[in-house]
Amino acid sequence: MITYRENENLSFEEYYDFLKRSDLGGQYPKERFEERIRRLLVQRSIAITARNDEGKLIGIAFGITDFVYFLFVTDLGVDRTYAKQGIGSELLIRIQDAVGGADDITVVTVAHETAAGFYEKCGYVSEDCLFWKPCQLWGEFKVT
Repeated sequence: MITYRENENLSFEEYYDFLKRSDLGGQYPKERFEERIRRLLVQRSIAITARNDEGKLIGIAFGITDFVYFLFVTDLGVDRTYAKQGIGSELLIRIQDAVGGADDITVVTVAHETAAGFYEKCGYVSEDCLFWKPCQLWGEFKVT
């Protein structure tokens, strides 16, 4: 059985271990990695975690939100061992519900091209008018 929790505090060590077991570990830049992850774990607006029967972290959804109109999902990941079991889509539903629900909250994310099909299956629409300005320090990095 999977247990979902809202705004659970995670240690850097536990999250780092999770990143090694998920594809999310290739999303972050190498520059000041530990410092930035530690800030992420404290400063995100909303977090939903998924744990297995043994309490092991197997999924996360992090976001920033105004709790009125918009939620930007910054991080969504599932342990590769648990992929294709509906955990990612459940995390998306739960994070939207936690900040106001589908009637009020529009969800936005920037997805890796390999995840486009997943988001489409979840009912997300790709838009051409998304604008973004990446930070200057973003060296390729894979958590191992």
